[in-house]
Amino acid sequence: MSQAYFITGTDTDVGKTTVAAGLLHAARQAGMSTAAGKPVASGCEVTPKGLRNADALALLAECSVPLEYAQVNPVAFEPAIAPHLAAREAGVALTVQSLLGPMREVLALEADFTLIEGAGGWRVPLADQDNLSDLAMALGLPVILVVGVRLGCISHALLTAEAIARDGLQLAGWVANIIDPKTSRLEENLATLAERLPAPCLGRVPRIKGITAEAVAAHLHLDLLDY
Repeated sequence: MSQAYFITGTDTDVGKTTVAAGLLHAARQAGMSTAAGKPVASGCEVTPKGLRNADALALLAECSVPLEYAQVNPVAFEPAIAPHLAAREAGVALTVQSLLGPMREVLALEADFTLIEGAGGWRVPLADQDNLSDLAMALGLPVILVVGVRLGCISHALLTAEAIARDGLQLAGWVANIIDPKTSRLEENLATLAERLPAPCLGRVPRIKGITAEAVAAHLHLDLLDY
């Protein structure tokens, strides 16, 4: 039975792609076929083949189902700014409808394990009053939350979990990505997250030198996904 999830974070730069690539790698190690989507990405590099985003490339590298870059990341912007601002500057209408079709095409491949990765946190604006969270709602996917563990992460995590529930989606699991290993009372913070988040912790990812998807996968537990 195929599984598909929308993966989001408590903020930007909390390791969503690091964890997503690790989850995809873990799925491949378990003998599952994998696919992924990064519907919109800013901060892309100009290459002879067009704009390329490092996060989208990392996801593509862990896809066992044949995919072209444009299928994984259909909307790409060069400036490293909020997607809705980059879209406005580029004269692009960035709406849920513009992203929904390409992501449904990825899901239609019916890989055993598919991840659709958001940008930034849960309430990232698109055009008009659309948010990226509206895309997750339109796709109807359960959500995996990456918690960037540092000072203040508990409130960010709980507020994000509340917003996901209010939007009618299931929080299938969460991952603790240890951004600041010197966080005061680290174990107590992790225990509080485990007590209060309404989903299983899929793993704790430490600071890893020369981090790779394989190294991250060793700290993750797909069998705990609550879906």
